[in-house]
Amino acid sequence: MVGDPVRGQELWSLANTLVGVFVAVLAPITGAMSDRMGRRKPWIAGVAMIMGASCIALWWAMPGAEGGLPVPVILALIIVLATGFMCGEAFQNAMLPSIVSARNIGGLSGLGIAVGNSGTLLALIVMLFGVALPASGLVDWEVLPDEPLFGLDPARHEHNRISGPVAGVWLLLFHLPLLLWTPDRPSTGVPMRRAIREGLQEIAHTVKRAREIANVGLFLLARMLYTDGMVAILAYAGIYAAGTFGWDLAALLLFGVMLTPFAIAGGLLGGWIDNRYGSRVAILVSVGTTCVGILAAVGVTPTQLFYGVPYDAAAAGPVWSFPYFRTLPELLFLGIFMVLSATVTAGFSNSRAMMARIAPLAHLSQFFGIYALSGTATAFLGHGLVALFTRSFHSQRAGFASTVILLAAGLLLMRWVREERAS
Repeated sequence: MVGDPVRGQELWSLANTLVGVFVAVLAPITGAMSDRMGRRKPWIAGVAMIMGASCIALWWAMPGAEGGLPVPVILALIIVLATGFMCGEAFQNAMLPSIVSARNIGGLSGLGIAVGNSGTLLALIVMLFGVALPASGLVDWEVLPDEPLFGLDPARHEHNRISGPVAGVWLLLFHLPLLLWTPDRPSTGVPMRRAIREGLQEIAHTVKRAREIANVGLFLLARMLYTDGMVAILAYAGIYAAGTFGWDLAALLLFGVMLTPFAIAGGLLGGWIDNRYGSRVAILVSVGTTCVGILAAVGVTPTQLFYGVPYDAAAAGPVWSFPYFRTLPELLFLGIFMVLSATVTAGFSNSRAMMARIAPLAHLSQFFGIYALSGTATAFLGHGLVALFTRSFHSQRAGFASTVILLAAGLLLMRWVREERAS
């Protein structure tokens, strides 16, 4: 849309920085207001409507010379979407303790993420095989339609633009079960103006009693570090694979499709470990395994297996006749990332369950607002660390490996976090 990749990345970075600012301001305040007013569904519904409309409006995101919305408007829509996502997630997360017993919070959290990833897999397969691959002309498979579904015109970027409306309709449709059939807390009858005033007072009170809730603060700090590392892994996995193995767009799309079932399994397995052994142990397992997985992944290159073992692709020949992932290093990298897909998903699920177990029950929305803040306000750490190591060592490999620093730092802090609820 922008026409200049450098300028486009700069604008994207600016937009995400503004998201961090808005989440920092809005998430704790709206969460505290929700705690005072009781019901959370009206907030969830309102945020969903705003996000759905913003997604659908992305249909008009196209290069400026071809019409459509101006770049600043598109960036504003992205900012609204990302901010709404984090704020809406805070309200949804705060519902966990009211709809399931404390013992089963981890299982429900993991199941929710697994079901969400199942929906992602279904949508991704339809978009990949029904829209993206037919429009790309990269493969000639008989199972693919001759033209993109819905009569989309690739010359007008419609096969890309349709992702916005599809996401918007999908988001609104699958909010309905939550809004219609999930129990909510009763309304307290507190009016909006009073809720704002009392919500701000609650935040000030929370700050004053920081020492009493130091355990929650320590967890939020640990979670901030290892989540920044995990987010960086998700953000740079495709970039690293494309640069290291020369994967094209079709290979990267297939990479995403193949990883998603393992993300589903990770949510379920993480939930089972959480229920059986507790959230703290589950986090130690998921984050620790992710550390090992990243170190293993960067040890695989087109010419070596796990650091010092050489590999000659020309002499070995292709492993199979499938047109993608034809060498042993590529298959090893894919297999490692299947494990990482599961552990990263489990880490997100276990962290949410941990917060639901240790935050004060009377202030759950407020604390999940702070939880959302800890996951976005410092997201630049992971990106900055990757950029710093890539530039310093002139190595994409070193940049990607640097995510281990954040994972290990968060893992170390988790040693002193106690799984007990603050009062």
